[in-house]
Amino acid sequence: MPVITLPDGSTRSFDQAVSVHDVAADIGAGLAKATLAGKVDDVLVDASYMIENDATLAIITERDEEGLDTIRHSTAHLLAMATQDIFPGAQVTIGPVIEDGFFYDFAFERAFTPEDLEKIEARMVELSRENLAIERVVMSREEAVKTFSEMGEKYKVEIIKELPESEDISVYKQGDWMDLCRGPHVPSTGKLQVFKLTKVAGAYWRGDSNNEMLQRIYGTAWGNKKQLKQYIRRIEEAEKRDHRKIGKKLDLFHMQEEAPGMVFWHPKGWTIYNTIESYMRNKQREHDYQEIKTPQLVDLSLWERSGHADKFSDDMFMLNTEERQFAVKPMNCPCHVQVFNQGLRSYRDLPLRLAEFGSCHRNEPSGSLHGIMRVRGFVQDDAHIFCTEEQIQPEVSSFIDFLHDVYKDFGFDEVIYRLSTRPEKRVGSDEDWDAAEKALADALDNKGLPWQELPGEGAFYGPKIEFSLKDCIGRVWQLGTIQVDFSMPGRLDAKYVDLDDQRKAPVMLHRAILGSFERFIGILIEHYEGVFPAWLAPEQVSILNITDSQAEYCANLADKLNKLGFRAQADLRNEKIGFKIRQHTIQKVPYQLVVGDKEIESQTVAVRARGGEDLGVMSIDEFITHIQADVARRGRVSMEKND
Repeated sequence: MPVITLPDGSTRSFDQAVSVHDVAADIGAGLAKATLAGKVDDVLVDASYMIENDATLAIITERDEEGLDTIRHSTAHLLAMATQDIFPGAQVTIGPVIEDGFFYDFAFERAFTPEDLEKIEARMVELSRENLAIERVVMSREEAVKTFSEMGEKYKVEIIKELPESEDISVYKQGDWMDLCRGPHVPSTGKLQVFKLTKVAGAYWRGDSNNEMLQRIYGTAWGNKKQLKQYIRRIEEAEKRDHRKIGKKLDLFHMQEEAPGMVFWHPKGWTIYNTIESYMRNKQREHDYQEIKTPQLVDLSLWERSGHADKFSDDMFMLNTEERQFAVKPMNCPCHVQVFNQGLRSYRDLPLRLAEFGSCHRNEPSGSLHGIMRVRGFVQDDAHIFCTEEQIQPEVSSFIDFLHDVYKDFGFDEVIYRLSTRPEKRVGSDEDWDAAEKALADALDNKGLPWQELPGEGAFYGPKIEFSLKDCIGRVWQLGTIQVDFSMPGRLDAKYVDLDDQRKAPVMLHRAILGSFERFIGILIEHYEGVFPAWLAPEQVSILNITDSQAEYCANLADKLNKLGFRAQADLRNEKIGFKIRQHTIQKVPYQLVVGDKEIESQTVAVRARGGEDLGVMSIDEFITHIQADVARRGRVSMEKND
């Protein structure tokens, strides 16, 4: 006689085992119709799952995040079924849920075309209308291998053989089609009505370039048509803002095959980069960070001692010379500990904040590279704080203030906070983890910040806070982080002398605000659509003469503005003024100063803002005051829109 406790604290009793769907029906017919899955004792299960003992239950519908994930997971199966209906020779491999959608990888004799995707999507609609029941079946390992071998699904057989021998195999059937899956899934294909296939791309089996190339079909699925329309509009807007297109149009950077995953910065792009680095250097100085620089190549033995060689060796570039093996550093932390270790530290020296614009390299799979957003060579705004346990909370609190200040200067006001807590496999005592998790939670709570806990998502060496931003079209970008590390200082022999004259390993806080410069600049390009606020614009002022008689005046004005620290250029080409204005508008220059004979006579300039607004005639000093105020505001203004 199970007693079911619902999220509002109410209970319902039943005479016998009851399914999630039956509980929903007992509450109301409307809820039963909307039920997609359930959460029994915090475990996500199918709506058909039978509850035999007392339990807590949350009914999952399309309004819940888990409900949307279940819809997408099930729609991936719908995609696979439809694909195999139309192309019987296609083999299915894996099809997980991703942000805003799903994908499924297929092995097939030829490349899928856009026309193929249209046919597959049409078949998915038909299968949805058939409202096929989705049923979970448990097989033994031997039965599952036999079943999928007979189906010719060699990839599924490979997956099954790698599962623990003691584990029963979960299979989901819809109609006469089945797939290997843990689930859960929606009760029937009729629940899957709002979806769209978006693109097809290549993907290696298991992400390994040594394996065969598969075809990945991407799709999106939602709970209602309004959400899908909003998503499509967002995708269209994102396509317009693609940093690779804008980077080429504005002549900021390029990538090429001879250096995959490495950025060739052009003068304008490098100007943006240096502006950000200079800004971050000054901000870190204000917060008592000391800047250091550490080597690019470090003997592999250090990475073995730190533990990185075991976990990241496949992602590390190696170099052998003079019978020694070196690694190009994939991160900065072990090197920062080496700086800390030079000389005996006292508790009076803590907290010690060491910062580096550290150049790192990671051997990312070629298929995952994406413009400057996902690269192999990158620079982090990296820092490590060496402190005592008692200093964790105040240091985290101070860091959050620092981070907020920086994000606002770049035009981001909405921050999402997530606290990742202890994983099952970890180092350090429970007492250490209790103290660290409490310090991070207290830092967030004391500032009144809303945060979500991610149980078990912390690093093996300590918990962390992740900071994510929303851009102007609603996309979420995970950027900043602060992580508590109990492990590395001790592994690398870091010690300080405490108040009792005992040697003790410090706590190490790993922190970053921007993440990598490359990815952050890519985000800025897309967020602003290349219309950077004046302080970041690679060229802030264009000075345009109408005829040759104003050339000297314009050149002298450009020289004056540059000496004042502004980025100004005189365009003295023998072209019509309208042509010049259009060109500099396309290049999204914040200010255009037009100079004719009248302006020379009155020692003024005619000022045009980037959006085409005529700001009128100003004296040179008036314009300097105006642009100084604009630059000083940084990104703390509403974004201008491009014409």
